[in-house]
Amino acid sequence: MQNTFITIAKFQYSTEAEIIKGRLESDGIQVFLKDNITIDTDPLVSQAIGGVKLKVLAKDGEQARAILKSIKIYSVDNEGHPMVCPNCKGEHIKMYSTITNFKSLMSFLIGLLFFTLPFSTRYQYKCEDCKTEFPTTT
Repeated sequence: MQNTFITIAKFQYSTEAEIIKGRLESDGIQVFLKDNITIDTDPLVSQAIGGVKLKVLAKDGEQARAILKSIKIYSVDNEGHPMVCPNCKGEHIKMYSTITNFKSLMSFLIGLLFFTLPFSTRYQYKCEDCKTEFPTTT
């Protein structure tokens, strides 16, 4: 069982997985990426196949998870300082895209029908501590 690979993380694109792979390998952890070449060939299938899977040996699983937890990326402002939640003043803020209005819904549908990327996407921040959502500043 110790010589089998287990999935410890999934990424939408292989570039994200490659960065983490390099970090884990620098700590002596053997890493295997699954489905990265398929997604590099056609990025639109990423969600359909579950993204790029980052796998490590079962014996290294706990150490790899601890490293992943220590390097989790949160949003920063233009000066490089962590974003602060307006509600709880926490710094665990992530940016995500959302379909919230008719324009972004139509953009999504046109992209789906014509196999193009959406041309109108809205982004928001969300605090992982108190779950408060707030708009990005433009």
